Amino acid sequence: MALCAHDIDTPSPWVVRWAGAIRAGGRVLDVACGSGRHLRYLRSLGFAVVGVDRDERSLAPLRGLSGAELLAADIESGPWPLTAGEFDGVVVTNYLHRPVFPHLVAALRPGGILIYETFALGNERYGRPSNPDFLLQPGELLRRVEPLRVIAFEQGHVSSPKEALIQRICAARTDEGSSGAGVIALK
Repeated sequence: MALCAHDIDTPSPWVVRWAGAIRAGGRVLDVACGSGRHLRYLRSLGFAVVGVDRDERSLAPLRGLSGAELLAADIESGPWPLTAGEFDGVVVTNYLHRPVFPHLVAALRPGGILIYETFALGNERYGRPSNPDFLLQPGELLRRVEPLRVIAFEQGHVSSPKEALIQRICAARTDEGSSGAGVIALK
């Protein structure tokens, strides 16, 4: 698991930008939700939210959040704890465990939206994570989310909330399969 120090209360601008693509009032999964910054943000938008994290201590302060379902599960060592096709949105930030990608894609209902953002190869120049196991290869997110249709994709250097190399994608589950439509790259 790869995590980064960040403002625990401020949602990622990428998540904020694309949350509106998720069906209004839909059910959204926050994977490796940690302290719940995205869980809280998505709940404030009226989504029914499900957070999964292996750290029960991280989930404990979220237990009182109205309209939130919380699951303590180790998705890296244990079985995938959720049913396929039950979410209108899946959000993943600052986390990479490649074997869960098929589960993330399968978790989406038709029309469901995947919003994913994490670190890429080259990030070792800026600090953690620096282990290549936790860094995406160039264009890897595009390959990992097939057969979803790409709405937007960015990869490159960012300076905020900290200097890093990242990849991020917003993709939709459709009957049409994947497409390069809307693909953009950071300068």
